Amino acid sequence: MARKVLVLLGTKKGAFILESGAARRDWALRGPFCDSESPWPMNHVVGDAATGRIYAGGGNEWFGPAVWQSDDLGESWRHSSRGLAYAAGETPVKAVWSLAVAPGGRLYAGVEPAGLFRSQDAGESFTHLDGLQQHPSRPEWNPGGAGLILHSLVLDPDDAESVWVGISAAGVFHSADGGRSWTARNRGTRADYNPEDQRYPEHGQCVHCVVKAPGLRHRLYQQNHCGMYRSDDGGATWQSIERGLPSSFGFPAAAHPRDPDTLFLVPLNGDVRGRYMPEAKAAVWRTRDGGASWTALRQGLPQQNAYFNVLRQAIATDPLEPAGLYFGTGSGELYASADEGETWARIAEHLPAITSVETLVVEP
Repeated sequence: MARKVLVLLGTKKGAFILESGAARRDWALRGPFCDSESPWPMNHVVGDAATGRIYAGGGNEWFGPAVWQSDDLGESWRHSSRGLAYAAGETPVKAVWSLAVAPGGRLYAGVEPAGLFRSQDAGESFTHLDGLQQHPSRPEWNPGGAGLILHSLVLDPDDAESVWVGISAAGVFHSADGGRSWTARNRGTRADYNPEDQRYPEHGQCVHCVVKAPGLRHRLYQQNHCGMYRSDDGGATWQSIERGLPSSFGFPAAAHPRDPDTLFLVPLNGDVRGRYMPEAKAAVWRTRDGGASWTALRQGLPQQNAYFNVLRQAIATDPLEPAGLYFGTGSGELYASADEGETWARIAEHLPAITSVETLVVEP
């Protein structure tokens, strides 16, 4: 079997899969998937490189939460919501917003209202890791524009007990003991919407996306409602790296698969000016030096009337050489680059609003 590159899409109307060979020139689209009777909203679709299994998390107040699974690259699907519930009397879980695959059949799921669940049996059943909701700051968490959601899930490949989460609008939290206890990790990130003497609180920041750099265990990047940041100590402190960007506001970030100093962003024009591409000209911005400088990558992207946005989980890289880069828009277009952003092509259009983009490479 030849190598396959899959781009996994979560959308407002189900999951979609684009498939190509290693050259990444021609793409075939399949979907929508995850539709018992009508397509479920799918907030995050991820693949397990070790097994080839695909997981899709989503739902809403009508369907409830669930994680769908496919063991045949999307040909057939099943889903489970067993254990994805808070205790009686608490606000019900509305939807799954984020997924993270760990070795040995473990799967983490972040949900709305913000909380964390873990499966030890590859998504068949889930257990609530209630230590996060027992954090002393929990009564002070406020919802962001999309609700009180746990949207960023970052695992440490060198430490199975280490987990970071990003919550809008509560901030970044870290657990060193597998989710039993948590510490806030927001020092150095701004909350510009607070009074001037409360711009750097311990918690309450509107984090938009957190990603881990490869190769450096303690290097994290964060796109925040109020700036772009890097941490070199596992989130204990953050430093601004937004100088040189057209805006301090955006949603998604994607780390290079091998180089810890390379990061890709899609800045928008601001939180109150429309939330679309600056000057309506599409660009992905890349740093090669950990955020000290930035370059706009535009070749092949629309340079007029680009009034679309890109949501917090809608950009991803693949692990090939050179790395592939993909982003999806709120207007249902998917753009791809096979040369780390130097040149771009639109490989899908007219899809539902794209909420997440991830990749899965299936080896022969």
